[in-house]
Amino acid sequence: MAESTPPAPSRGDTLPKARFNLTWPGRIGAAIISFWLVVAVTGPFLAPFTLAEFVSDNGFAAAKGKILLGADYLGRDLFSRIVHSAWLTIGMATVATLIATSVGSALGIFAAIKGGWVDMVISRVVDTFHSFPTLMLGLVIIAALGPSAALLILMTGLIYSTSVFRIARALGMDITVMDFVQVARARGEHVGWILFHEVLPNAATPLVADFGIRLSFSILFLSSLSFLGLGVQPPYADWGTLVRENMPGLVGGSPASVYPALAIASFTIGLNLVADDFAASSGRAIAGKIA
Repeated sequence: MAESTPPAPSRGDTLPKARFNLTWPGRIGAAIISFWLVVAVTGPFLAPFTLAEFVSDNGFAAAKGKILLGADYLGRDLFSRIVHSAWLTIGMATVATLIATSVGSALGIFAAIKGGWVDMVISRVVDTFHSFPTLMLGLVIIAALGPSAALLILMTGLIYSTSVFRIARALGMDITVMDFVQVARARGEHVGWILFHEVLPNAATPLVADFGIRLSFSILFLSSLSFLGLGVQPPYADWGTLVRENMPGLVGGSPASVYPALAIASFTIGLNLVADDFAASSGRAIAGKIA
């Protein structure tokens, strides 16, 4: 009787790796995101005018020649200002979202792994901050400390880390009861090893999908602060600033405030299309492996 070959060792309950394939809405979203990323990186070198260069003696002048979208309320080229503002709008939101995802994921999974009073204390502190309205909390912090780019980024990251914490903790609670985590505990692995080698890799897919949605929230939040005059300060500007300062033009029929608003809307729509497609594709792949 022939001897049977012993089965190869497996990770047991390790979640299957999802293959990510974009559908046509996801491809449209990816194209929109790619366009704005290219603009953010190369736009300042390709814009016909500088951020503060005056191109007309009249505010809200109509489009003409190199003035592709007309002039803003002071006679500066609106197209150039939108292009120059792209890197600041997208860059600040991206860094803030990275902070939110890093802090929220680490704390959430750590709380799930430790459990007990550690989980209770961290969760109650996070719930306390999460209970405040986001915009109101941001206004209070800025009123107390004053607006600056570093403060805006850090504040946005910490505010949205509370939402990421709740998602990461829920994922961690589901994963920590699986066999491969219990085996790691039995081997005597420390909390950091379990977090980064066992739980976090298996929670990465939904956290990546949440990153795209959280990035759109960060852009809208920072733009809202700028619209209220408490965001990016002159001589710099982001898209929210451009919307606010050109609002008076709507009375006279000027679309100057509409263009930066469309930039905000298009980028956030692109992010949501890709994030939704990523989440749906990952869910289908995992469901297919489990079925």
